Amino acid sequence: MSTPVRAKPGPDLYQTVTDKIVAAIEAGANTFAMPWRAAGKPIAIPSNATTYAAYRGVNVLSLWIAALVKNYPTGEWASYKQWQSIDAQVRQGEQGTLIVFYKQIEKSALDETDPDQSIVRRYYAKPSWVFNAAQCDGYEQREPEHTNTLERIEVAEAFVESIGAKIEHGHPMACYRRTSDVIEMPRWDWFIASATSTAAEGYYAVLLHELTHWTGAEHRLNRDYGKRFGDEGYAMEELVAEIGSAFLCAWLGIVPEPRPDHAGYVASWLKVLKNDSKAIFAAASAAQEAHEYLIGRAEMNAAPDDDEWGPASAGESRSPRL
Repeated sequence: MSTPVRAKPGPDLYQTVTDKIVAAIEAGANTFAMPWRAAGKPIAIPSNATTYAAYRGVNVLSLWIAALVKNYPTGEWASYKQWQSIDAQVRQGEQGTLIVFYKQIEKSALDETDPDQSIVRRYYAKPSWVFNAAQCDGYEQREPEHTNTLERIEVAEAFVESIGAKIEHGHPMACYRRTSDVIEMPRWDWFIASATSTAAEGYYAVLLHELTHWTGAEHRLNRDYGKRFGDEGYAMEELVAEIGSAFLCAWLGIVPEPRPDHAGYVASWLKVLKNDSKAIFAAASAAQEAHEYLIGRAEMNAAPDDDEWGPASAGESRSPRL
C-alpha cells in the first residue's frame, strides 16, 4: 500500500495556515495579483470529490494556493480515506494540503436548572489533510462545465440585477458610499480588455468587490472591524472585499484582472495577518458570509420562472461546513 505524506501543522494551526497564505502573498506582491487568483482563466470553487460539497472560507484560499503552486488542473480534493472509499489511491510520497475542519462540541453550561441554557455548542478547529485528484490513481476527473465568455457575462449581469443594489455610473473610480448606501462605478465603456480578461470581466470583478463592501452595511451584515483591529480595520474590510470578489468571480466563472491599486493594500494586509494569526480566518469567513448573502438575496429577488441568472453549481455555495 502506498504511503502519502502529511504536512505537519506545527504547534499552532492558525499560525501555520496564516504563514502559508502570507508567504504566497509576499511571493506575488510585485505583480499585484493575489495568490488565489489565476490569471487568464476562470478558477472554480474547490469541491470534495466524494461528497461534491464546496469547501468554504479559508479552506478555499488554502486549496487555491496549493493548486496554483503545484499547477493542479482540477479543483477536486478529498482525504486519503475518502479517496480509498471510491477505489482511488493517493500515490506514494504525495504530500497532503492542510485544511481546517470545524467540529461542533457540546458542553454543559453553569446554570443546569435552565433547560435553554444547559447546553453550550461551540466549534473548535481541527487539522485535516486533503489530496488533489491529480495526486491519485484510479480516478477519472469530472469534466467541468464549459460556457463561453458571453454566457458568463449574461449570468453575471442577471445576478447583479437580482440583488437590487443602487449603482450609479459615470464616476471616476469605483467605491461604496456607506452614508448614502450607493455603489459608484465608472461607465461600462471605460473598462478596457487586457491580455487575460475582457473589459466586461474587468467591470464585473470590480463591481463584485464593491458589492461585497455593500453587504457590510449596518442593516445588512453589520460588518465593523474597528473594535477588534483599530486603525487596521479599513485594511481588514478591503481584504474581505478582495476575497469576497474572488469567491464571486469563481462562482460566476469570471476571469479577474490583477489590480495595480492593490499595491497600496498589500503592506497593510500583511501587517494585519502577521499581527493576528486568526485575521485571515475572520476575513475569509466574512467573505463567505457576504458571498452567501448576495446569492440568497439574488435568489429571493429573482422572478419565479427565472433560473438563468445562477450557474449550475449554485447549490454548492451553501454546502456543509468544511
